[in-house]
Amino acid sequence: LFSSDLISSEVQAALPKGHTIRPLSSEDYEKGFLDVLTVLTTVGDMSKAQFLERFYYLKAHNHEYFTLVIVSPEDRIIGAGTIFIERKFIHNNGLVGHIEDIAVDKNQQGKKLGLRIIQALKHIGAKTGCYKVILDCSEENVPFYEKCGFTRKEHEMVWYIPDD
Repeated sequence: LFSSDLISSEVQAALPKGHTIRPLSSEDYEKGFLDVLTVLTTVGDMSKAQFLERFYYLKAHNHEYFTLVIVSPEDRIIGAGTIFIERKFIHNNGLVGHIEDIAVDKNQQGKKLGLRIIQALKHIGAKTGCYKVILDCSEENVPFYEKCGFTRKEHEMVWYIPDD
C-alpha cells in the first residue's frame, strides 16, 4: 500500500518472535484483515472485489493513507491500524495525522500489539512531516492511549447521517 521504508525498525524489533509489521497488501483479504476489524464495529459483507476497489484507491493516494498490519508466524493478520494525513492551511500549510481503526484480534490482545501499532503509526506521522497526530477514542480507552504518549484534549462530537 505504501513504502515499507516508513515502518519503524524499532517497532519491528519489539514485536513477538516471528511476527511482522508491514503495509496492507492486496492479498490480506484472505489473511483475515476484515475479520480483525470486526473487534471495532460492523464491517459488512465485503466481497474481494470491493476490498480490492478500496485497496487500489488507497494505494493511488498512498501519500495520504497508511494502513499497516501485524502478521502472525502463521501468516494471519492479527492487528491493524491506519493513519491518514490531512492537509491544512493553518500552521503554514501543516499536516495532521489522524489515527483510526486500531484493531487487535481478540485472541492476541495483551501482547502489546496495539501499542506497537500506535508506535508505528506515530512514526509514519513524524516521517511524513505531520506537526501533530491525533485520534478519537472511547472513555475506557483513554488510559491505553495515555500510555502510548497521547494527552487528552478537548471533546469529540459526532453527527450520524439519518438512514431515511
